[in-house]
Amino acid sequence: MNFYKFFLIIFFFGSINTIFSQDTIVSKSLDQYPPEMIKIDEFGNRYVNDERQKAKIYEINGETVVVMDELALFGRPHFNNQLDQNYYYFLNKKLSRVYPLFITALEQYDDIQQEIKTIDANKRRAYIKDRQNKLADEYESKLRDLTTSEGQIFAKLMNRATGKTVFEIIKELRGGWSAFWWNVKGNIADVDIKEPYDPHRNRVDEFIENLLQSNWNAGYLQPYPGYKNFKVKK
Repeated sequence: MNFYKFFLIIFFFGSINTIFSQDTIVSKSLDQYPPEMIKIDEFGNRYVNDERQKAKIYEINGETVVVMDELALFGRPHFNNQLDQNYYYFLNKKLSRVYPLFITALEQYDDIQQEIKTIDANKRRAYIKDRQNKLADEYESKLRDLTTSEGQIFAKLMNRATGKTVFEIIKELRGGWSAFWWNVKGNIADVDIKEPYDPHRNRVDEFIENLLQSNWNAGYLQPYPGYKNFKVKK
């Protein structure tokens, strides 16, 4: 099955090659930052406010010092065997590939949500269709290459960020009948677009959550707006 058609509608509406430890911080000398980013604190110390890592990078007595604003520490999950560990590495590579597409899809979905609030109900379908055609020209080639495992990660990330499954997003923007048929196609492709993201009960989701936190902490992935709003329900 050609998966890009499945993800195209989700995307419209909608590789890190090694695993690093959960406390890895990417730091560099202040001389490597643009001069306009360097600030002086009340004690006369030079520093840079690193938004990506939620940290301040100081230079004190010639040494680089990192002061974290906030750090969520996640130990790696317990691996039952080598195959389990290999799958964790595999998911990390898939996550790094899917994440940029997810961020764009989330931005498009949030943008549409805001736009349709100002558009007459009778004109919304035409507006959404127009957005679909424009985005197809720009992103179709990227979505065409997604694998089944990448598609499932994409669906889980959308649920984590929006609180809605991909099925619910499609139903919201395209109607129940369309959502029903996209769910059927998703099941054929081994992608369950109704399955919620649940790191507490789902082993794969536990891996994904751990990898997200590790990548965010290390600055390899940029957190999306509202990423802290998700709560793991036990």
